[in-house]
Amino acid sequence: MGDTGGMSPVLALVTRPALSRPATGHAASHDDGVELVDPAAAHLLVTDLGVQRGDGIFETIGVSNGSPLSLDEHLARFAHSAALLDLPDPDLEVWRRAILTAIGAHESAQELSAKIVLTRGVPGRGEASGWVWVEPAGDFTAARTDGIRVVTLDRGYRHDAAEPAPWLLLGAKTLSYAVNQAALREAERRGADDVIFVSSDGYVLEGPTSTVIVRHGQSVSTTPTTAGILAGTTQARAFDFFSSRGFACEFALMPLERLRQADAAWLVSSVRQAAPVRALDGAPLAVDTALTADLVAALLTPPQR
Repeated sequence: MGDTGGMSPVLALVTRPALSRPATGHAASHDDGVELVDPAAAHLLVTDLGVQRGDGIFETIGVSNGSPLSLDEHLARFAHSAALLDLPDPDLEVWRRAILTAIGAHESAQELSAKIVLTRGVPGRGEASGWVWVEPAGDFTAARTDGIRVVTLDRGYRHDAAEPAPWLLLGAKTLSYAVNQAALREAERRGADDVIFVSSDGYVLEGPTSTVIVRHGQSVSTTPTTAGILAGTTQARAFDFFSSRGFACEFALMPLERLRQADAAWLVSSVRQAAPVRALDGAPLAVDTALTADLVAALLTPPQR
């Protein structure tokens, strides 16, 4: 995550991660299902399927001045991912408590990152593994102000692949991120900072860790989840911001050429928030610095309850 400013991370084991499973292992006696532990000690067996096969799910939640952003939406997406992978139903109240406990145990910081992980656990045990990891967010000042250079890469399947092939787990946030990491390395080789995936039939999808938002005049667009992409929690709040500024917001399939013709584009995600695209496949794209600054400020403002 970049420079932590000397702050230590916080690790909370979720000892009752699922509704249908008993508490796990050594911490079964903790009634609230949460145990703060030493983040530098070993807590996971190497035979855990999350390690061996990437058989698990995660969410990364931005935290602004101690408040988790879009927590309900992240938990709902977490549960949806678990269902797609046939994992046990996560006990969302326990996970909520674990997230808030870990955030509360961390040193005060303007921006933090809270990562929650649920795996299928060790074969034969019938117990899922779960934990929350909280650490300082990186310094995204340059990406948010100067913008990022992006390349488009073929994702290798059609935009409608999810319907005939649900086993591809499109739309689930799984631990199997090797392809996404490989795409980011390819972007670096091409002198870029990030990636926008494009379907094999030419439609804009998403970034490896972000959602794409595109502006044409007074309209902003993003790709619908029917194209096999993740539902964007930050994108939803970004649409609230744009709507308040008088922009028309829509979900629409976008051919790559429409992205290239955009007046502006952003990659939005839970911790970096909004990064304007300043170059697409080597071609410059305009950056609205003032609008982006207002967008980032809005995204970092926890909603009033």
